[in-house]
Amino acid sequence: MLLDWVTVIVLIVIGLILIIVELIFIPGTTLIGILGFVLAGIGIWIGYDALGSNTGHLILGVSVLVAGIAFFYSFRTDAWSRFALKDQITSRVNEAYPHNLIVGETGVTVSALRPQGTALFHDRQHEVQTKGEFLMPNTQVRIISLNHNKITVEEVS
Repeated sequence: MLLDWVTVIVLIVIGLILIIVELIFIPGTTLIGILGFVLAGIGIWIGYDALGSNTGHLILGVSVLVAGIAFFYSFRTDAWSRFALKDQITSRVNEAYPHNLIVGETGVTVSALRPQGTALFHDRQHEVQTKGEFLMPNTQVRIISLNHNKITVEEVS
């Protein structure tokens, strides 16, 4: 009798923990959430089978009530916010090294431009892009437009 109660409680608690883990940490329907529902269901089924119908109803009601209170409390009090990613990336490409380039300057590509890549101007590498063309490494390029940190180049013919 005591072993039945321990089995039921352990299965339901592990099932609820797995469901919470799946809701908070693993987005989507995964094996963890399905396993949590299965374990909680098995715990409730064992409660009905081994402890009787009235006790099974009580176990089911308490399980639903505890799960509802736990979900409501955890989301209402923002208990999970410490696990959330709050950092933002605010930097931009080439922001740390402002360029002193002008339209018409020529350089050479360091990497393939597909259509973005790296080019060398005045012995400094810069992130550049083409208007959609693919350029191979070591290709002479000319700057055709500058818009803040966006450098657009074309192949020198």
